[in-house]
Amino acid sequence: MESRITPGPYRATKLWNEIIELFRAGMPLKKHRLHFRTHDRCFTATEGIDWLHELLRSNHNFGPEVTRYQTVQLLKKFLKNHVIEDIKGRWGKEDFEDNNRLYRFPPSSPLKPYPKKSRHFNSKFPNWSDYDVPKPGPVPVRPIILNSELWHKRHSIAIGEVSECRIVHREEVSQGTVEGIWKSMTLAHLQKILGLASLEGVLDPKHLDPKYIIYNVRHVNKQEELPHWVLSAMRCLANWPNGSELNRPMYPGFERDVFKTIADYFHKPKAPLLTFEFYELFINTLGLLQQQQVGIEALQVCCLLLPPENRRKLQLLMRMMARIALNVEMPPLHDAIASRTLMIQTFSRCILRSEDEVDLDELLATRLVSFMMDHYQEILGVPEHLQSSVEEHLAHLRRVQIKYAGADADATLASCTFCHQISSEDFKEPWRNPQTALTAQLEEIIIDKSMSFKEKKKKLKQFQKAYPEIYKNRFPTTESEMVLFPEKSKLKTQLMFFTMRKSFQPFHRTRSFRM
Repeated sequence: MESRITPGPYRATKLWNEIIELFRAGMPLKKHRLHFRTHDRCFTATEGIDWLHELLRSNHNFGPEVTRYQTVQLLKKFLKNHVIEDIKGRWGKEDFEDNNRLYRFPPSSPLKPYPKKSRHFNSKFPNWSDYDVPKPGPVPVRPIILNSELWHKRHSIAIGEVSECRIVHREEVSQGTVEGIWKSMTLAHLQKILGLASLEGVLDPKHLDPKYIIYNVRHVNKQEELPHWVLSAMRCLANWPNGSELNRPMYPGFERDVFKTIADYFHKPKAPLLTFEFYELFINTLGLLQQQQVGIEALQVCCLLLPPENRRKLQLLMRMMARIALNVEMPPLHDAIASRTLMIQTFSRCILRSEDEVDLDELLATRLVSFMMDHYQEILGVPEHLQSSVEEHLAHLRRVQIKYAGADADATLASCTFCHQISSEDFKEPWRNPQTALTAQLEEIIIDKSMSFKEKKKKLKQFQKAYPEIYKNRFPTTESEMVLFPEKSKLKTQLMFFTMRKSFQPFHRTRSFRM
């Protein structure tokens, strides 16, 4: 019975340990006779391959695409790592083949420890000070200032009780702020899809470039990032037997030569298309693939983080792989392997692998690439929910705001224009959802950089007292609140240090004043 490996750091190591435990617990052990001797509690290599192959194919983390050859390779790694040993107790340098050689389990099987810290991850996560905006809570979509006094003023305009209001034009949102919002909201969206309390150990935000996200959203698969000869070769196979751009005479084996040329090109780079930095992130999406739509949405967001040239190459490669796998007119590209299996085996390694060569890399890449090949058009599209949320947030920041006389004594009237009346349509629509309006008011206070530390703290306390539930949703923990007030956190740390230092000072006897 397989356990549920939840998303989180070091998922590949967890899966390796899980397969070992399942293999040791479930593999049938029998008596076998070899060279006139009987050996108890062992199994032949062929029996081990048969049983483990079926286990991997039925496991949702690996799936039916696992081949017998891959199972043999995994058992070779088991023998190398002393998960199994031959009947004479040998392991490490021994070879493993599909035959009747006998193997057994050692008394204890070493499980891999979890690494303390990966070189790709920053221990301080998330570092929201890198952004121009704080970590977003619920996305505000309707900017409005809400309290009982302004509610009365807003609604009394229609009957002429308020004589004037002022229109405040906001400053243009800087490019840095736009990038910060895309970065922070993408991280928040990704964390929610994966169901994690934190992305620490899964994704280092320093490897996330908001310029890539924005470009990938606005230029969906429009640029060509491949040499013309490679692109022509890929189109030739993708559209076989029509639309060949090579204009060369066909000969027996021509399509195999073209395929080998494409494979050589994609295997040449040292890093995979999904990059080493995002390996752990993509591994964590494997647990979501059983829920097809959730898996697609998670991979949509993950692929937005890729460098644009990698994303475009991935899109072109996936399209070619999918078309070849489904093309019944395509001559066999291999004598013994079906087209779909050949596509996955050939390109999995150049799409996903870890820099440290994890033992399950090949099997995990097979599972991911198989799913992506079946749903590449959706996965390499733009997640509409994320895009609309960010655009609404930016529209909120750019929106012209109406304020009323006396509502803000500190406002500079010189920068305002006055009017006497607004139409009822201008004030009715934003009040459809008071919850959203209150959330927007809280976000306004948070992102207001012109407000002093003392003033911002005072307004947040007032808001917390008036609307505790909304405030709690935005700041569920003390740590999340401290992000807004780094000075306060630093002062508290210094005060604690001073108190501890004072408490450990030695006692000095006061000198007597008697003569």
